[in-house]
Amino acid sequence: MVFLKRSLPGNSKRRPSFPSQNLQPSVPAASDVTLGPDSHQDNMSLMISLLAEAGCTLSVSGDSPPSLPADPHKLRRHIENRLSSDPSIAPRFLSGLSSYVQNPQNLRRVLIPASHYSGGSSWIESLARVLLLVAPIQPQILDLLLGKLPEYFNADIAHALRPLKDDISRLIVNQLRWLDFIVDSDCFAEKLMEVLSISPTSLKKEIIGSLPEIIGEKSHTTVVLALEKMLLEDSEIIVPVLDSFSNLNLNEQLQERAITIALSCIRTVDAEKMPHLLRFLFLSTTPANTGRIISQIRDQLKFVGAVDPHSARNKKLKENSLAESTDALILDALRSSLRFKNILCEAILKELKSIDQPRHHKVIDVWFLMLIYNNGRSLQKDVQKILKKKILDGCFSEALFDQCITGHRELVKDYFPSFISLCEYLLSCKEKQVRHFSIHLYTSLFGEFKDTYSKQEVVGALVTHIGSGIAHEVTSALDTLILLTSRYSEELIPISSHITGILDYMESFQGDNMHKVYEVFSRLALFARSREDNTRSSIANEVLMIIRKQVSNADMTYRKMGVIGTLKIVSTFGDVNAPSGFLSSQKSNSDDALELLRMSLDSLKLVPLTLILLYDELSALLEDVVLKPEIIEWIGKHVSEFEVMFLSDLEGGQLPTNTFFNDVEGELWINLDGDTSPVYLKILPLLSFSPQQQSESLQILTSQFLLLSVVERLTNQGSLGGIDALLGCPLLLPSSKYLSGVHWKKLTEKQKKTLCFTLFYAINWIRELLNAFSSQIANKVESITPNTKVETMNKLLKRLRNLLVMESILDVILKACPQSLPEVCFSMDQFGTVFGWRKSSERVLSEVIPPKKKKKHKPDPSASGNLGHHGKLRQPTIIDALKKSSMQASQEGSDEGSPRYLSHEKTPPTEHCIVGADELGVIDISAVPKFLDAQKSKFRPLNVDCLSLLCFSEVMDSINKMQLPLYLYILRDFRCKLDDFCSPSKQFPIPCPEKASTVFCRRTTGEFLNKIKPVFGSLRKHLDKAVSVLRSGSATCDNHWKSESCCAGNPVLSNLLVSETSVASSVFIEVLRCYNRILVLDELYHQKNMQILKDLLEAFHSTEVPLNYFSRHQQIPMPGELDYMYYDVYSFLEGILETSFLLSFSLASEVVVTLQTLVNPKIVVSCKFQETVGYVGCSQNALNSLRCRLSLAAHRLLVYDWSSKDTEWKSNGDIIQKILQIYLTNTECTSDLLNELACSILPQVHAK
Repeated sequence: MVFLKRSLPGNSKRRPSFPSQNLQPSVPAASDVTLGPDSHQDNMSLMISLLAEAGCTLSVSGDSPPSLPADPHKLRRHIENRLSSDPSIAPRFLSGLSSYVQNPQNLRRVLIPASHYSGGSSWIESLARVLLLVAPIQPQILDLLLGKLPEYFNADIAHALRPLKDDISRLIVNQLRWLDFIVDSDCFAEKLMEVLSISPTSLKKEIIGSLPEIIGEKSHTTVVLALEKMLLEDSEIIVPVLDSFSNLNLNEQLQERAITIALSCIRTVDAEKMPHLLRFLFLSTTPANTGRIISQIRDQLKFVGAVDPHSARNKKLKENSLAESTDALILDALRSSLRFKNILCEAILKELKSIDQPRHHKVIDVWFLMLIYNNGRSLQKDVQKILKKKILDGCFSEALFDQCITGHRELVKDYFPSFISLCEYLLSCKEKQVRHFSIHLYTSLFGEFKDTYSKQEVVGALVTHIGSGIAHEVTSALDTLILLTSRYSEELIPISSHITGILDYMESFQGDNMHKVYEVFSRLALFARSREDNTRSSIANEVLMIIRKQVSNADMTYRKMGVIGTLKIVSTFGDVNAPSGFLSSQKSNSDDALELLRMSLDSLKLVPLTLILLYDELSALLEDVVLKPEIIEWIGKHVSEFEVMFLSDLEGGQLPTNTFFNDVEGELWINLDGDTSPVYLKILPLLSFSPQQQSESLQILTSQFLLLSVVERLTNQGSLGGIDALLGCPLLLPSSKYLSGVHWKKLTEKQKKTLCFTLFYAINWIRELLNAFSSQIANKVESITPNTKVETMNKLLKRLRNLLVMESILDVILKACPQSLPEVCFSMDQFGTVFGWRKSSERVLSEVIPPKKKKKHKPDPSASGNLGHHGKLRQPTIIDALKKSSMQASQEGSDEGSPRYLSHEKTPPTEHCIVGADELGVIDISAVPKFLDAQKSKFRPLNVDCLSLLCFSEVMDSINKMQLPLYLYILRDFRCKLDDFCSPSKQFPIPCPEKASTVFCRRTTGEFLNKIKPVFGSLRKHLDKAVSVLRSGSATCDNHWKSESCCAGNPVLSNLLVSETSVASSVFIEVLRCYNRILVLDELYHQKNMQILKDLLEAFHSTEVPLNYFSRHQQIPMPGELDYMYYDVYSFLEGILETSFLLSFSLASEVVVTLQTLVNPKIVVSCKFQETVGYVGCSQNALNSLRCRLSLAAHRLLVYDWSSKDTEWKSNGDIIQKILQIYLTNTECTSDLLNELACSILPQVHAK
């Protein structure tokens, strides 16, 4: 059916109803006159003679139609004149006509087109049609014809396919169309509706479809009401009813009634008729009703999979095909209705925007967006924004899109380019949640479409993403490919040539992305080798050939690629669950993996950095993948060379006679096992003889030990009992006497360098010892006895004390004699920049060059935010200044004590060395080792397991305050790790730029949170201990520290200094910084991490929460609820703030900053979508209450008189500005505060 627009004018052929006052008095119907048989015959004769007078010859037998004159108007005028001149003729004429048509043959004669009087072959109107245009008798003839209709209902049903000339019912209906006038339209409409209500379905549809051509405008109300009633009884007539509604010239009120009728049929109409209904509704939209129509369609339309049970009963395949066909028709109806109708599309988008609950969204919403997006033009960007927001808010789930795609290939096929385009947009977004959604869509599309073209389109889009050079986009695209290779390897093999395009971008990949590339190729290679098709195995041969070439290449960049590729092949081919190999002519997969590993080790023996990378990556691989026994056995034999390379025997715990190496006297340091120690680590000898070769062997010392410890754990049920002698064995280093001023002055530059390097290697050895043996405490190892565990704990604490002292000594040496330290771990920026990361040399040089030597540039006003809308300079506002100062303060606060480190530092200039080259000066244990930290990237990083040192029960129960420097060291490292996760530049999971390629770098935030969960309680205990020390007011405790240091085997140094108050203050600050950095991690507020959040809050609980905290709550939260726990933590920190007011401004300001982090508004934003995306947080009432208290705390800090307690507070202008911003942003009345600040507080701020 073709529906006409409501704006079209009425049909020009339709005449208004004939005015009844201009007609002769109505003539009684023939049936109202009682006549005998003779009278009927006489009336028929009268009727025939009257027609004959008018020029019409009426046959009484045969099939020939009546013969009419050439001008039918003369016939009508003549009959009308006779009836007007003699009113008695009309009843008799009608009676005769009624008698005549009693015979079906005669009725057919008057209904079929008549012939010319001349007997020609051309046809004109029927006799019934001519008589219907005679006004005096029109109502009676209409009644006569409508009365005849029911007599032929059964005949119509029995002969449904008869031609029109033989179908009496249809002939009668045909006479009613396009009449020039209707004398009594209301009566006729009522009579027609009565007949229509009892008509068979086929005839009913015929009549309803003809109603716009039959009924006058005065009767529209009757028609609409009657059709509404009929629809309730029979939904089969929906299509002709909608056709009539579209073509009837309804007024506004009736049009709305028709729309309401159509809307009520959405749920009940058969699926195959739904497209007609939707077209009618969308064509009927106006600015006033658009919202209602769209809302009702969304709520009631059952889309995708709707099947007509009557036409496809008990036929599964037919049901599916019909469903797809029906849904396709519905989509086509929607698409044609929305095409070129921006107003309608905008109304749909507005309706979708207003929905904020996922349970209210349906499949049709997704298709609405796809259809509008498919139309193109300006609305595409609006669709992208809405889709992104819905995903971020959790309103659109992956399951919702699965209902659109999975199992509906034929539906999606026409819109496949639009789906791909939207996937490309989503994968390019910065938000991780949106990109994960795109990964799911790409995977669904690839799995649903079986044709090669569609799969090539998906792979091509992913390769384009990978070549974009945008870090997060590349990472997500590679994640998608990994997912595809794990599920659809067989489908990817034929189109693998498209995937090899990734190799063109390999030089720009770093870290995790390179791992992912080789994971894709190694999985494809493994699958290809498991098939009996030689052509398929070509990709495996190609991958192996590329890796061999990379490992053998002289360029370090390609060697790095080859190392990662080698280990990916080993992890895939050598996995214990991987197939052994299918073709008899091939080697087994594990043999090929082992051969590649051997070849890589042989090629890298003379390249320490890449060998370090190989050992580190292989260690991480062994932790994550269970390899086949033959590979483990070979690796075990390889690492057994460690003892020969790096260890020597002791004779009764003493060194051999020769203790001088290149004029440097050697000495055993940090011997924890005393005379029972069987071996020592020969660092000084290896550095002294054959410098190039031995120095390179020392570079791989720690990485080879890491591999050794991992293999030992794997082969010894998690225990390191086979190598536990290494934990306590001494180190052969230069004599400690060289650290005194007299002997230090006598050392040559070469000897000083030897001393510096040996300490450097010793420090990294201890770090790796802590990494290895901390796993024995952090993880539950059943084979370790309690006594062994306690002994290991004590040794680890002593090693930590060794590490702290040695780093302090090395920092002082670097300060007096700057050196560029060698590399003992693989740094990610060894080989250039990636996606905007600067080389370490560039960053370090920018840090160490003095301000006076830096090139001066004119300040860029645009960079400072001082440009107005028209590009002109404008006066900075208070808010601009606060934002700028806050950014500077946050950067300085995060960098203080933990500068960002990268490798390849240049030697610091001599003007930075405060101490002369001939003396070392004081060694402060609690100070931040700034000169050592400048080259921190060259040191081995501590693993997360080392945080377990904070939790040792023996230490926690001890009241020995001299343990605090050890925990300060671990806390600073902990804060650096947290900075890597919460840094603004790391919104995406990219490799750590300053660290080696370790497991920590590839750890997700969720995994990290689970790993640090046991530390929460220890943070609280260390904070309490630091507060206790600060309250007691102790100054220094060198004697206590030296006693503990000697027990750990450290050398006795007269210039060693430990300030108890300084250590306690640093512990205080570091604990709070660690706590607030954990609070800003987004993953902490995911529903799955709710218990971790509660544990974190519980760790810092107070003894009791004052009742005035709950003033904004109608009902006081119960203990255990999140609101109560937030109040509890705030109460505890507020108590700490009271104590800090008695100590120093820096401590008090750190507490206020932590309070600000606790009441971060994002916890309520997260809470808003708890039900949608699984976030948890406190209520808005709790947030408002805590922010009010925070404002008061910041105000108190700003107005507090620090002159008598802290003389340096005025120099902390940046911190004061940050506290001021906290005060302003959390107050309820900013204008009054600005007035107060301008008059009383700001004048006190020290001007920089």
